[in-house]
Amino acid sequence: MVSSSPPAPKEVPSDDKWAEDGPPREAKWWYSTFHTVTAMVGAGVLSLPYAMAYLGWGPGTVVMILSWCITLNTMWQMIQLHECVPGVRFDRYKDLGKHVFGPKLGAWIVLPQQLIVQVGCDIVYMVTGGKCLQKFMEIACTNCTRIRQSYWICIFGSVHFFLSQLPNFNSVSGVSLAAAIMSLSYSTIAWVGCVGKGRVPNVSYAYKTTSPTDYMFRVFNALGQVSFAYAGHAVVLEIQATIPSTPEKPSRVPMWKGAVWAYFVNALCYFPVAFIGYWAFGQDVDDNVLVGLERPSWLIAAANLMVVVHVIGSYQVYAMPVFDLMEQKMVKTWNFPPGVLLRFIVRTSYVAFTLFLGVTFPFFGDLLGFFGGFGFAPTTYILPSILWLKIKKPRRFSTSWLINWVSPKNVSVSSPFSSASKMLE
Repeated sequence: MVSSSPPAPKEVPSDDKWAEDGPPREAKWWYSTFHTVTAMVGAGVLSLPYAMAYLGWGPGTVVMILSWCITLNTMWQMIQLHECVPGVRFDRYKDLGKHVFGPKLGAWIVLPQQLIVQVGCDIVYMVTGGKCLQKFMEIACTNCTRIRQSYWICIFGSVHFFLSQLPNFNSVSGVSLAAAIMSLSYSTIAWVGCVGKGRVPNVSYAYKTTSPTDYMFRVFNALGQVSFAYAGHAVVLEIQATIPSTPEKPSRVPMWKGAVWAYFVNALCYFPVAFIGYWAFGQDVDDNVLVGLERPSWLIAAANLMVVVHVIGSYQVYAMPVFDLMEQKMVKTWNFPPGVLLRFIVRTSYVAFTLFLGVTFPFFGDLLGFFGGFGFAPTTYILPSILWLKIKKPRRFSTSWLINWVSPKNVSVSSPFSSASKMLE
């Protein structure tokens, strides 16, 4: 009698036609580390002290630590669910949603929120990249003619017309690695600079004085900024899709190893910046902690340039799944032949779209709290727990059951997606 071994994992059947030229599965575990770091540690880390100013030492510390722990757990859940069905790989977030909620409902539940995260981040990074490029030039060349911020956003965006033509995640691994190194570097500059500067005179850690209504909205915005800091879950399945998998060596093992290291780097970036930045400036901290560090100017200029390099990589990491979705739609619905022409049309159009919105709405970053509630919180905190309960069905009142029931309900209090927990019924 010949024993049959489990089938080698493949993509979900609904995407078999598109998967013929699917993602190359050549990545190592460390690829997932710097892809995840690049996706998570965005320029929003520099606004964490500002969020602390509205949350205060006690609640702010609790929110930061709880967010790190909860999202590490939901990251683990997403990685485990990537191959929760023997012989099948859910290489896209929406495919996992379709498996749980059905082909139509699953797409409507997952895809809009995932796109809010991915497209929203890309627009924010367009604006952030242009602003930091402008700041770098103003510090580095004080005698140069000043040009408008919108021109700097266009200069930053022009880079992506070329980088977007790289075919897949593996091809942007070098850009992503540079971005991950830069994120750790400018975060270190931020908190070391705060230590060097010391506390400002008459520093106050009292809550900012404003009207009750305004304060309430700013607290929710601060919670949204923290949610924005943990947005990497929107692309975790797409990152794991690049790692080879066999029944003997499933992709979840190297992916989890890479994710743990990514969260270690994440902690080195987030906690020192948030706590030391708030310690140094108190309630007077700016929404970008680097603004308060005026000396040495060359170091601040270098930090702004590092942010530029980082958001270049972050843009590509979030754009790749969108490119895949758009190209898949063109091939399946309109029978557009895959190839260089399709890639050029789709990706150039997307970059132009995000660039246009970045130039038109340079205050887009101020909406992070809004997007944190509608997109980042559900895809990072809520949906992974719901998917885990639906698929794994942990024993009622067990530790896993309690954690996954409590987390979505708590987060939904601060999220417009407050009806999410009803899906658990």
